[in-house]
Amino acid sequence: MLTPFIDAFLHICKERQMPDTRPGWLSRRRVLGAAGAAAAGGATLWTAGVAMADTTTDHHVDPEPECSVDPAHPAEQFRASWIAGVVNIDWPSTTGLDAETQQAEYLRWLDDARDFRLNAVITQIRPTADAFWPSPHEPWSRWLTGEQGGDPGYDPLEFAVKATHDAGMDFHAWFNPYRVSMPTSSGDVGGDPSQLHESHPARQNPDWVVAYPKTGAATRLYYNPGIPEVREHVIEAMLHAVENYDIDAVHFDDYFYPYPSGTEDFDDDEAYAQYGGDFATKADWRRDNTDQLIQEFNRRVKQIKPWVRFGVSPFGVWRNIADDPEGSDTRAGAPTYDVLFADTRKWIREGWIDYIAPQIYWAMSLEVASYSVLAKWWSEVCEGTDCQLILGEATYKVNVDEASPEWKNDPRELLNHLTLCREYPNISGNAYFSANSVRDDQLNAMTLLRDEHYRTPALVPASPHLGGNQPKPPKVSSLTWSDGRYVLEWRPHNRRKGIDEVTRYAIYTVDGDPGDCGFGDGTHLVAVVPHDSDVPVQRFTWEAAESDDRVFAIKSLSRTWQASGESLA
Repeated sequence: MLTPFIDAFLHICKERQMPDTRPGWLSRRRVLGAAGAAAAGGATLWTAGVAMADTTTDHHVDPEPECSVDPAHPAEQFRASWIAGVVNIDWPSTTGLDAETQQAEYLRWLDDARDFRLNAVITQIRPTADAFWPSPHEPWSRWLTGEQGGDPGYDPLEFAVKATHDAGMDFHAWFNPYRVSMPTSSGDVGGDPSQLHESHPARQNPDWVVAYPKTGAATRLYYNPGIPEVREHVIEAMLHAVENYDIDAVHFDDYFYPYPSGTEDFDDDEAYAQYGGDFATKADWRRDNTDQLIQEFNRRVKQIKPWVRFGVSPFGVWRNIADDPEGSDTRAGAPTYDVLFADTRKWIREGWIDYIAPQIYWAMSLEVASYSVLAKWWSEVCEGTDCQLILGEATYKVNVDEASPEWKNDPRELLNHLTLCREYPNISGNAYFSANSVRDDQLNAMTLLRDEHYRTPALVPASPHLGGNQPKPPKVSSLTWSDGRYVLEWRPHNRRKGIDEVTRYAIYTVDGDPGDCGFGDGTHLVAVVPHDSDVPVQRFTWEAAESDDRVFAIKSLSRTWQASGESLA
């Protein structure tokens, strides 16, 4: 099977209207013989090219095969862990570590993600209105060095983005918009503005800040969402990271207005008197303030980099059915609409967010807020929209939550969540809180989940609604085998920039005939590798004890994870 002979044979077939006798899997693919075959191990090289029509006398053309996706090997499925920085939950593990140690810790989180076949990390880079990068708007985060404003000696965000991309994963920059301080075990900071760095905007603008609750060990400082200058500041502070770093998405968690503390209300009466005159109730005004943040931040992100996705991870209940017939059949105590003043359903319908990741941190059997009920409800809300649905998973509860026997005793509770998710095509994937609990793998729950649901890698779901074009497939240069490994080399089509730029490649391989649908799902996906702009020829190696009839395929992936057709080798 040498390529020049096949080219000549196909030419004769065309001239004489002879039937195409190539193998079925090849004759129905877009193939063009390459200039030379791979030299070692008898490997034959094919690259995607111009479609070749069947030219038999009856002009019969084989129909495109109807391919069904194996739910155990989806082509696309979002799989992420949250890497939390606040109070050193995950990264860094403690304050004051040197740069080399912090970097080594982050690489280990990526190793964990790879081990469990995740494809994204949601990394917290602005935990308390301070920054994991040299920001002109806010001081260095205290969770890096132990002292707010303390230079860690390197740029953690720059390092984390590059390391994540080098691992073939998506980097989601996790911001908390309004939280200014967190109490610690020693009781410092909390509600005391004087403990903030002298350059902190909350110290320079004390009228922007509300202490809530007003007294006690749990007191925290928050920016007041009702003040227009506050919203502008937090948007500018976060946009600086979008402008200056190659992040794939921006991510808000569930904190907008704070969770209630007893009967005490968040003290924003003065702001409401000044800015809330057009609203019948303070609750409506607060929801509008949050709406303005979401809408404006999304607009400006897309203005700067149209391919950067914007996602929010709210508390898992929008409204209870007792308060709204369109709410979920739940009895949760802090629905986002009523208590946190975040109309998350509206953001989906208005197209202000690209994905939503509700934190459904409850067991399937919990009557007041069942995972099963909420998965179905959110799926219906996202139906017919461009908003991808990702469900937040409570890995931190496994073998810990004494109040729930499912979490405490059943290692299959998490696994069963994903089995249920298969019933709803609108569910694009899952995210796990947090990285430490993924690593701990209590009751082997994550291992069981991986072995049943994440048997092979998967691509991050594409976001074609953001625009851009399907990329062109790369040009395979060679496939060789020697010394126990295959080496695949290719030249990229990467002349496009911006949203159409190729940033990654998906690599597939199978021993023998891949079949008509061999690369339509994730069954044979083995790696996602970054594009290296510094080299003209890209390379991937595959360990193999001996040469066989192995076929490789490669697809280009754009910034929005749109995939090209495959090139075969």
